[in-house]
Amino acid sequence: MQKGKVKFYNKERKFGFISGDDGIDYFFHETGLSDGTNVKDDDKVEFMAEDGDRGKKAVDISITD
Repeated sequence: MQKGKVKFYNKERKFGFISGDDGIDYFFHETGLSDGTNVKDDDKVEFMAEDGDRGKKAVDISITD
């Protein structure tokens, strides 16, 4: 599991970016959020990283303390 912080999230367009603790920005779509998870800018999160069509993406995203 990777850790990071929500850098940007557009709820209307259902996508955003996470700034990973490893220095990489990860794209995510609303479908990558764990069930019942709602995120906003600056939330600390945990996620799984995958290679997407256009670069790194985050899936299985959940909020951490």
